Amino acid sequence: MKIVIVYHSVTGTTAQLAEAIAAGCCSEHTINVQLLRIDGADITQGRYKNSIVLEAIDQADAVIFGSPTFMGSVSAQFKAFADATAGDHWGEQLWADKVAAGFTVGTGYCGDTLHSLHYLQILAAQHGMLWAGLDLAGAGDVKAPNRLGAQAGLIARAVDGAIEQPDLQTAFYLGQRVARVVSRTTRQEQQTERTQ
Repeated sequence: MKIVIVYHSVTGTTAQLAEAIAAGCCSEHTINVQLLRIDGADITQGRYKNSIVLEAIDQADAVIFGSPTFMGSVSAQFKAFADATAGDHWGEQLWADKVAAGFTVGTGYCGDTLHSLHYLQILAAQHGMLWAGLDLAGAGDVKAPNRLGAQAGLIARAVDGAIEQPDLQTAFYLGQRVARVVSRTTRQEQQTERTQ
């Protein structure tokens, strides 16, 4: 089973989260993870063009989207990537029924980061994907995973260019969760095929 993590990172903090999520995915031994960084060089005159990234998503069982939050939403580079999926990928629903999840990072405790997660959820919904949020309560303990209390996905806070430990733990957990959901979904599909 294959999970791809598609993300944009400016200062490296989104990349830190992507790596922690990948480690969580890999804790499920049947999972192959691929990190796909959205690069500004792939954007020409505002249009994202990297067929390798789109083809990798086509072949994946799950996709985890990530972007820093800028001015209350995803970065312009991530948005260019998302816009590039509006053609055949969206029109033909090539990603329908794939598991999806998302993560974002800001420098404040809020900073409208939830809006970025909602953007990622809507992107997944437009593609017919199945969203996996966090199943951690988020009790407000500043040292516990999901300390910022987002059920829709991972919200992290960067301090001086680094991700704080509880948020890295949450990232690892999100990777584990998506891997479990993909494994469970695949097993159910295989059982259905055997009974038909």
